Amino acid sequence: MARQSGIRVEEAKKTATPVGNGALAHDLTNEQLVEFYRLMYLSRRTDDREIVLKRQQKIFFQISCAGHEALLVAAGMALKPGHDWFFPYYRDRAICLTLGNTVEEQLLQSVGAAEDTASGGRQMPSHWSSKKLNIVTPSSSTATQCLHAVGCAEAGRYFSRHPEAAKKHEGDYREFKDVKFHGDEVMYVSIGEGSTSQGEFWESLNSASNGKLPVLYVVEDNGYAISTPVEVNTPGGNISRLVANFPNFHFAEIDGTDPIASYKAMVEAVAYCRSGKGPALVHGHVIRPYSHSMSEDERDYRSRAELEADALRDPISKMQVWLLREGILDAEQINALERKVDDEVQRASDRAVMAVFPAIDSITKHVYSENLSSRDARFDTEPMVTADTTERTMLDLINTCLKDEMRRDERIVVFGEDVADATRDKALKDGKLKGKGGVFKLTSGLQREFGSDRCWNSPLAEANITGRAIGMAVRGMKPVVEIQFFDYIWPAMHQMRNELALMRWRSNGEFSCPLVMRVPIGGYLTGGSIYHSQSGESIFTHTPGVRVVMPSNALDALGLLRTAIRCDDPVLFLEHKRLYRETFGRAAYPGPDYCIPFGKAKIVRPGKDLTVLTYGAVVPRALQAAQKLHRDKGIDVELIDLRSLTPYDWEAIAESVKKTNRVIVAHEDMLSWGYGAEIAARIGDELFHDLDAPVRRVAAMDTFVAYQPVLEDAILPQPEDLYRAMAELAAF
Repeated sequence: MARQSGIRVEEAKKTATPVGNGALAHDLTNEQLVEFYRLMYLSRRTDDREIVLKRQQKIFFQISCAGHEALLVAAGMALKPGHDWFFPYYRDRAICLTLGNTVEEQLLQSVGAAEDTASGGRQMPSHWSSKKLNIVTPSSSTATQCLHAVGCAEAGRYFSRHPEAAKKHEGDYREFKDVKFHGDEVMYVSIGEGSTSQGEFWESLNSASNGKLPVLYVVEDNGYAISTPVEVNTPGGNISRLVANFPNFHFAEIDGTDPIASYKAMVEAVAYCRSGKGPALVHGHVIRPYSHSMSEDERDYRSRAELEADALRDPISKMQVWLLREGILDAEQINALERKVDDEVQRASDRAVMAVFPAIDSITKHVYSENLSSRDARFDTEPMVTADTTERTMLDLINTCLKDEMRRDERIVVFGEDVADATRDKALKDGKLKGKGGVFKLTSGLQREFGSDRCWNSPLAEANITGRAIGMAVRGMKPVVEIQFFDYIWPAMHQMRNELALMRWRSNGEFSCPLVMRVPIGGYLTGGSIYHSQSGESIFTHTPGVRVVMPSNALDALGLLRTAIRCDDPVLFLEHKRLYRETFGRAAYPGPDYCIPFGKAKIVRPGKDLTVLTYGAVVPRALQAAQKLHRDKGIDVELIDLRSLTPYDWEAIAESVKKTNRVIVAHEDMLSWGYGAEIAARIGDELFHDLDAPVRRVAAMDTFVAYQPVLEDAILPQPEDLYRAMAELAAF
């Protein structure tokens, strides 16, 4: 059940100068209390130095931790760097310093230096990251990291239960993933009170609560989300009252400007998480004595009286007075400590402003894995001849591939909406249920064979699926998750665009999340309508850092999926729903190691008169049109299935266009701003002198797919549309 401790905000705000008492401080020695103050002051002076550098135009952005120091130093002292895991946000300077981050490391990020250990000059200041300290690279997006912390906790629990899975393995992504785990580790994640309005915060609470996961949430409540006050963001103005009924949680609401109260609350919360009882949430009321950032002025929207009231609660002043009052330090000792800190910050600043900037040729490094490319030759294998020559559908071979790889690699887990055979699995184990295994049955039997800790149903929340998978993959697991329909992928888009795609690049190669997202896509369903028939792959091929593939047949689906699972990059694996059970493209099982490298197109039909470039469900339709055109008019079409959309096989495209001198780019998605536009533009740019006719595109109408089959047929490209375009281009 939920547990509540601490004080309410009204009581917290009445606390002006007191900082607890000797009874509350009994767990901290005098030396620790002095170090507590030193770290708080170090954080504040680092903020102040950044402000000076910004005014001198030596850095380009500044956002401070001022007013949050007591809460954050307390958290850092209660946790273990390199043992626990940390998912901070941009006001977390003080905890990072407490964990072992140095002032110089932080200021190197401020100037955007090549030596910046957090990002190599790629992220703004205050985006903390350290592999050795387990501080996972954050984005500027608010609350996305809450789901990563949940996934990270699930990964730690999984490795504790399956320690053999942590072993390295040559030949796939595991060769480059060092796994470390502890049975009592805690995941720290922090956000401001404004970020508690984000859906991903609430989605993470659901999963942390249900799983009794050791996630420590710290809400740093300074009363404002930029200029928007807490009562606008949070009904009733208090997040603790809203979350109080989540089961399995420990809750504490405290005066976060009080170092001793903060430390006591953090120690209790960490102990609760380590004990395995569940997650904890510490809601600390802090202040924001500086503006949101140096890009604005809070005096435009905060009254003078309000700012003066905050100043009376400054944690630096409060602790200094308390140390003096308790006789732990005298004025001379405090002055000496502060001079020493000032010197440390000045030296770090002097070194940082002289640091070398990143080289221009480093820009494209770490967009994708440098360790194991999805184009690697080890993924270019031939099918085995097996005793089983039965031709199977795309659905069958995808299911077979998942089982092969899960038997081979214990780090693989599969989850998503309805992917399990049965969550309530007693009847399944008793043989009384057939089991579901996905709405299209592609994951059928996985839970039955591998158990509920390797295949399970997620909540109906696409961001939850993706964000948790990111947290797992950061730890070295290989989540193969399913988004039930492409049409519902959009809640996950935030996690995909701002987190999944960027994890490796923004951390300068220190962190990565090579997971697989399987997504049924496309129309030609008869009755699929708006929300079960859409395409939109160009939106994702426009995102660096993610590989996108889309097979058109069973053999390619198996070979590409195996590469997706074994490679070291995140992959969006698009599966056309119409092709799952099609007669076209069935194939015999090619063996447990058959792979196809990404970026290698397939010539479906050789030809000399014109080239058709396509993929997915348009491949069999284009083949039908090409065969008819050859019968009717003797025109010889070369049909190329791209298979992999990013990377794509430019060499195969160029070779074919130079041979035929005419080209059509065809796809199921809308014509305007579609995937084919980029291919057509590049052909026009680089192969113009090889063309005897304009580049032609064939695609869907610029609208959504309708329910009535007569309308759907008119909207999507049909064989007759492709036939007509081929004939016209050949005659040009």
